[in-house]
Amino acid sequence: MKKIHFLSTVLIIATVISCDNKAEEKPRPSTAESNVFVLEQHFKIAGLNRSRQIRVYLPPEYDSSEQHYPVLYMHDGQNLFDDSTSYVGEWGIDESLNQLAKESDFRLIVVGIDNGQEKRMNELSPWGNKKYGAAEGEAYMKFIVNQIKPYIDNKYRTLRDRDNTAIMGSSMGGLISHYAIYNYPQVFSKAGIFSPSYWYSEQVFSFTKDNPVPEDARLYLIIGKQEGNAVDDTEKMYAHILNTGHPKNNLSMNVDSDGDHNESSWRKQFIPAIKWLFEQ
Repeated sequence: MKKIHFLSTVLIIATVISCDNKAEEKPRPSTAESNVFVLEQHFKIAGLNRSRQIRVYLPPEYDSSEQHYPVLYMHDGQNLFDDSTSYVGEWGIDESLNQLAKESDFRLIVVGIDNGQEKRMNELSPWGNKKYGAAEGEAYMKFIVNQIKPYIDNKYRTLRDRDNTAIMGSSMGGLISHYAIYNYPQVFSKAGIFSPSYWYSEQVFSFTKDNPVPEDARLYLIIGKQEGNAVDDTEKMYAHILNTGHPKNNLSMNVDSDGDHNESSWRKQFIPAIKWLFEQ
């Protein structure tokens, strides 16, 4: 059994246990910055009998400017901004981008889509798995593209074109981000693919071959050296993408010597990924 496979299984079990024991736990204090907002409206996912909460990070000076901003869509919204809602620690997206805003002229909006907890693995793959069940990834991506993106573009000052629209996620979120840029190249031009669960379905390789992305699409692959066979899978995908003719200067492959399959590793790689994807 691959290490990454084991970790995803543990995540499901731990999430269910966490939900069962939630009433007994003492609430953790929120660590989200003041420019992170949890939208009151819950959005129903068309085709799936469930709804989803959305979290939005706005640049520090958003209210005092008339500027329009690029947008990054991210999965597992509970883990992005707030330790009190995270599984085992947050990415620190808000703190990292606020610091980057102080150091540079770069600003962006981040939209975090909460995961479906026990439905997470189904929602974050467009391909079925004998052990984990039916694929719901296409419905989930249609939800982002056809429901969430239009809502965000209408409510906030965004740069709506593909050149200014990115997607990012880790583990199964890395897998669906890979799928997203290949299936919706007219929507996304950038993808941050962190610790991708390529083990989940071999179909990702044939899909990548049959649906090459435009040459200007930028893909950032990152894997931790401590992630076992997932390193081989990610290196295999890197070579596979190059074999489709994608230019090497628009494809980044990084193996973090200290990296593991957790939020602290992904938090460390977030700003380098953002700078590379947006050519900062």
